[in-house]
This record gives sequence, C-alpha cells and structure tokens, in this order.
Amino acid sequence: MAGVRIGIAGVGRIGAMHAANAVTTPGVSSVVLADVDAGRARAVAGGLGAEVAAGGAQLLRSGIDGLVVATGTAEHPALVEAAVDAGIPVLCEKPVAPDVASSLPLLAHVAARGGVVRVGHQRRFDRGYAEAKRALDAGELGWLHALRAVTCDQTPPPVAFIATSGGLFRDCSVHDVDVIRWLTGREVVEVVARGSNNGDPAIGGVGDVDSAAALLVLDDGTLATLGASRYNGAGHDVRLELQGSRGSLVVGLDERSALRSAEPGVTFPAGTPHTTFAERFADAYRAELAAFADLVAGTGGEQLCTPEDAVAASAVADALQRSLEEGAPVRVEPLAVAAR
Repeated sequence: MAGVRIGIAGVGRIGAMHAANAVTTPGVSSVVLADVDAGRARAVAGGLGAEVAAGGAQLLRSGIDGLVVATGTAEHPALVEAAVDAGIPVLCEKPVAPDVASSLPLLAHVAARGGVVRVGHQRRFDRGYAEAKRALDAGELGWLHALRAVTCDQTPPPVAFIATSGGLFRDCSVHDVDVIRWLTGREVVEVVARGSNNGDPAIGGVGDVDSAAALLVLDDGTLATLGASRYNGAGHDVRLELQGSRGSLVVGLDERSALRSAEPGVTFPAGTPHTTFAERFADAYRAELAAFADLVAGTGGEQLCTPEDAVAASAVADALQRSLEEGAPVRVEPLAVAAR
C-alpha cells in the first residue's frame, strides 16, 4: 500500500520538529511544508528533502492525505475548518483555538462535517505516562489518593511569547491537566491557584507569573497538585507522582531527572538533565506523529487526544488562570463535550 502524504502548516520550532519526524516516519511517502515566511519553509524543506507549498490554501490543494497544524494559535481554527471541509484529517498543536469560547463553534463544525481532528498532547505517547496508565488501569496502584504533577522549564521563553501565551497554566500546566484526566478518567471540578514573580520583572509586566502552584479536586474527591516554573535552573523537569492505596509510581524519575538527593551517599540520578521539552519528549513526539500517520491511513491512532478532550483541559487551565487572578477557588463547569 502506498504511504500517506503529510502536509505541515507552520515550520517554527515545533513545526520543524514535526517535519523532521514526518520524513522518517514509516508509512509517510512525502511531506509538504508551508509557512507565512516562505524563506523559512524553503530552508526547512531543503534540509529534509520535503516539498514546499505557497501558503495554506495551496497546501490543502497539494494532494495531502493529512495536515499537521503548527502555526500561531490565532490561525488554528481557520486551517482546521478548511481541512475538515476538504475531508483531510488534522493533527493540530494545542490549543485548537485561542480560548474555550472560540473553540466550541469549531468543535460543532468538526462534528457537523464528520471531520477527523486530533490535538497535540504528546505526553500520552511518553513511555512513562503510558506505563502509569497501564498500571492504574490494571489496578496495581489500588485507588488513588493523590497525584502530584510538576512541569518546570530550565529557562523562560521570550517575554514576547509569554505575552501572548495566555499564561503559565494555559501554555504549560495544561499538559499536566490533560494527562491527569486521561490517566484517571475523571473530571476536574474545582481549582485553587497561586503564583509568584521572583525572576524577570518583564514577565509580571505582561501579566504572567514565573512560578505557580495549584490544587485540583477531581469529581470523585481525589486531589491533585500542580507545580510550574519558568526558572528551574537544574534542567527541564517534568514528573507525575501517583500515590495509591496499594502502590505508587513516578513518571519522569530516571537518570536524567533534573534534581539531586540531599541524602549522604546517594548518587542517583547521575545523568545529564534535559534542557528543553523537545529533548525530554523527543520519542513521544515521534510516536505521536507516527500515530497520526496511522490515523490518516486508517490503521490506528486511537491514543491521540480528541479536540473535545483538549478543550476540556483548556477549560481547566482557564479556571486556574481565573483563580490565580481572583485569589479564590473556582468551580470548573462541565462543557459536555469531553470524550476520552
């Protein structure tokens, strides 16, 4: 059977990574790139042996079987709608739209047209998170009494990005929210969030915090905590601790963990910590792209995040941001769209 032809809209940092993964993915026969910066598209394509289309409209007419959307968030809805209208399956980087309110009409359009859309929450393809889900589903941990999630960047992104990202909870902790919902099968019903700014004052100047903590209450009473920072000098630190009545697991605890023990004589972990999310989740991103190629070919892709789940996670992130701003607990209203 012939391989699938994948188009990628947007070849910034994440789009270029998807392009590099696509050209080495079994079952992908060709890759076509488009970007608002035509020179950048040509440069990335030239290094990979990919084709170039002159903009999103031409990309959709170039005979692609599937589309990866990695443009700026504001362009996501129009590209997703156009691809759905053309009958082309889509993998869209999160979020699918700038906010939950503008996401709901897009979800309705996708449903009405019978579109195939998935959203880039790559942690579902990380081997540690996958093992945690297997163990939890198998009952090996018993019932959960606590989840503790950490997502910390070694250094902050440019302030210009932070100014348009929607805040630390929306661009960073939303990944923790997605995997907590995915692992547990539960909804978040209430959140409490706090934040601080002890780093670059410019981050506070654009309305964000550089470190944050939050409590999430799940619909069965289980408690989860989130920690996030843009200044984790030890390295890029992503972990999730699951504590159950029968056992505990930690995702992200290995020789490259960005921490060290204070106990005398303990040398673990001894490896070099990851420095960026792209490095930490390199294998997961490759597996996610391969799953999308399978989805396009009609041979798999079940683990990919649905747009309904992505919007539900974004709604929790919105509630966290509101709690941060108001200094009070916030209830998370059900969207009636989530389906794991």
